Amino acid sequence: MSSLQASAPNRVLVYSARPYDREFLERARLAADPQEQRWRFDYLEARLELATVSAAAGAQAVCGFVNDRLDAPVLEALAAQGLRLVLLRCAGYNQVDLDAAARLGLAVARVPEYSPHAVAEHTAALLLSLNRKIHRAHARVREGNFALDGLLGFDLHGRTVGLVGTGKIARCFARIMGPGFGCTLLGSDPQPSPECEALGLRYVALEELLARSDIVSLHCPLTPQTRHLIDAAALARMKPGAVLLNTSRGAVLDARAAIAALKSGHLGGLALDVYEEEGDCFFRDLSGEALQDDVLARLLTFPNVLITGHQGFFTAEALSAIAATTVENLSSFELQGQPRHAVQAA
Repeated sequence: MSSLQASAPNRVLVYSARPYDREFLERARLAADPQEQRWRFDYLEARLELATVSAAAGAQAVCGFVNDRLDAPVLEALAAQGLRLVLLRCAGYNQVDLDAAARLGLAVARVPEYSPHAVAEHTAALLLSLNRKIHRAHARVREGNFALDGLLGFDLHGRTVGLVGTGKIARCFARIMGPGFGCTLLGSDPQPSPECEALGLRYVALEELLARSDIVSLHCPLTPQTRHLIDAAALARMKPGAVLLNTSRGAVLDARAAIAALKSGHLGGLALDVYEEEGDCFFRDLSGEALQDDVLARLLTFPNVLITGHQGFFTAEALSAIAATTVENLSSFELQGQPRHAVQAA
C-alpha cells in the first residue's frame, strides 16, 4: 500500500531547484492534477545533503538531481521523518545508496530516458566547436579580429570515432557521426547494439578503440568498473593528437590524468559537459567568486579544452519529458505503491 495520503495534498520537496525546474514540473503537475488536490511541489535551491534534510520535514517525497547526496546517512534521516519516496529527475542513480534505501523501505524512482537526441546533439556541438575553434573565433570577431591564425581544424569526414558505451545516447551520436559526417565508427560495450552495427559500427576491445580513434566519445554509465576508466594508462593508449569527449559521467575520466596528457601534447583536445567534482560548482553562478577547484581551474587554462556546465540535457523537449516522467513516478507510487520507473539494489 502506498504511504502517500489521499486526503490532503501531499508535499514534494524539490531540491537543487532552478527556475526552469519549477516551470516544467509545475506544468506537468497541473496536467496530471488539474484540481491541485493531490500534490504540492515546494522548491529549494539548495542541494540535498545531511545539512538540508530537515527542510523535508512533513514531505511525503523528495525530488533530487544529479549532484544531490543520497547516501545512507541522508536516507536514514529522510526515513526518520516519515518520508517513503525518492524521485530522481535524471537517468543516473550512482549517487543513491540503494542497499540503504531497500533496508529503510524507501522507494527510489528515476527518469530512465528523456531525450537522447539532446545529449547526442550537444556532444556533436562540443566536437564541432572544439575542432573548428568556434568559441575562440566568436570571442575574436567580437573584438574586431577576423584573422584565421590559430583556428585551423580538421575534416571530420573520414575520421574514426570511437564510442565507449553504445546505449541510446551513443546510438543517436553514431547516426550523427556515421551517416551524417561520414566517419568510421568503432564501439566498445559488453552489450553490443544491433542498431549501431547496422550503422556500420564495429565492436572492438577498448584498447584497440583507443589506439585507432581520432575522436573518443564517452557514453557509459558510472559504475565501480567504469570509475576512472579513462586514466593515465588509457590516455597513453590513445592516438597522439586525438580528441576526447565526455558527456556521460564526470568520474569516468581521471581529470588529473587528462591534465598531464594535455600538458605533454599527447591529448589533442578535450571537451567536457560533466566533471567528477561538479557538485560544488555546476548549476551555479560563480562569476563573482574565485574558483576553488584547482583541477577545474587548470583545465580551463588550456586553449584546446572546452567545458560546458552539464548542459547536454538542457532542451525544452528533454525538460518536458523529465518532468512528465517524474510526475508519472509520483502518481504510480500514490496509486499502486510502486513508482513506474523504480530503481532497486542488484
